[in-house]
Amino acid sequence: MQRTRATLSLAVIAAASVSLIGCSADDGGGDDTIRIVYQKTDAFVALDDLFTKVKPAFEEANPGITVELEPIVADEGDYATKLALMQQSPDTAPDVFYEDTFKVRSDVEAGYLLNLDEYLADWEDWSKFNEGAKEAGRADDGSVYAVPLGTDTRGIWYSKSVLESAGVAVPWEPKSWDEILDTARKVHAAEPDKVAFNVYAGKPAGEGSVMQGFGMLMYGTDDELYDADAKKWVTGSQGFIDSLAFIETLYGEGLAPAPDVALDGSMWQKLFGEWFPGGQIAGTIEGSWSPSFWMEGGQYAWPEYVDDIGVAAFPTQDGGGDGAVSLSGGWTLAVGANSGNPDAAFDFLAMALNQENSLQYNIANSQIAVRTDVAEDPAYLDANPFIGFFTDLVTYTHFRPATADYPEISAEIQAATEAVMTGQMTPEDAAAAYDEAVVGIVGEENVTG
Repeated sequence: MQRTRATLSLAVIAAASVSLIGCSADDGGGDDTIRIVYQKTDAFVALDDLFTKVKPAFEEANPGITVELEPIVADEGDYATKLALMQQSPDTAPDVFYEDTFKVRSDVEAGYLLNLDEYLADWEDWSKFNEGAKEAGRADDGSVYAVPLGTDTRGIWYSKSVLESAGVAVPWEPKSWDEILDTARKVHAAEPDKVAFNVYAGKPAGEGSVMQGFGMLMYGTDDELYDADAKKWVTGSQGFIDSLAFIETLYGEGLAPAPDVALDGSMWQKLFGEWFPGGQIAGTIEGSWSPSFWMEGGQYAWPEYVDDIGVAAFPTQDGGGDGAVSLSGGWTLAVGANSGNPDAAFDFLAMALNQENSLQYNIANSQIAVRTDVAEDPAYLDANPFIGFFTDLVTYTHFRPATADYPEISAEIQAATEAVMTGQMTPEDAAAAYDEAVVGIVGEENVTG
């Protein structure tokens, strides 16, 4: 399906703006220019496409207001760094910006996000958003500071042809970590030059090492990272050690990409652009957004993916518990706390996330819809042959701890996985180093054990 299927005419968008809430831009106005800051890469242009369409419609509907689009061309880690630097001065802070869900609480604490409660109370569309998804933008004080664009889930993507050539029957539905390792060993024995199974690890992959790596393992054990009831981080965890041990086995036996390849922050480009289309990888943990790379108009357009790729839920450690694991994250739009014209900024956000624009964005970026009217739209359901499977994984999903100190904790998890994948530490030693680091971040009183 082409990405332009859900494109709105300017006339439709402009008409929709009549219902937007708040004062008109030239009523309570501070600045007459609003700056929109967001991420853009060769592989991620969906948001730039959306904002480029909304900008002229918004300006036409709001005479006197100019919208400046300021894409930051960078990967997730560099985008976060550059955005944080911009936030430190009112002169450079954006009016509307693209915000990762796991950064919301820490950025609220830093004073970067505007409280949106009053705006949302008057915005009719807010009732169309999934109640669970709304929590992604909620801070410790109970107020909402960001509006979700979409969400995601994670599972196993595998090459039917590679598995079959190694004598593995498809559909492949592993029920435990051992079954994954057994299959990976079969692939490696049959075709040692191919990547048998990828689990992201190490600091260069950033949050991907947690969300498409360690976290998928950890949440399938009997332990947890964070005790939400006690509001304490968990230390001394056997599940933490076991998760690192799985990573050690994959990399130590040569089943995963070579560590120097895996520690290249652009490895994902090889995975989507070369390894899967070229039959050079058997399987990986990846997200629901994967078809956005392969579908028509994607960076690595590969029509055959519909037939060659299979999907499976990622299992728990021994098949117990729920039997499957997923992690969900996603991104939001937020209004800057230092915006000179917050009314116009929110109105832009609201126009960008109305039904038609959300539909367009969710299709183009292979996102799981957070608006109920989008989730029911035939265009959304028909756009991606795997969307139903990954939507069903919401049943098994987990969300990262919504605490202000999570970003620092995540960095320590990334460091632990890198130490193990490169053989610099045993799983036990890396887990002990992680525990010590966590205590240093949050204090003895905020950890268990």
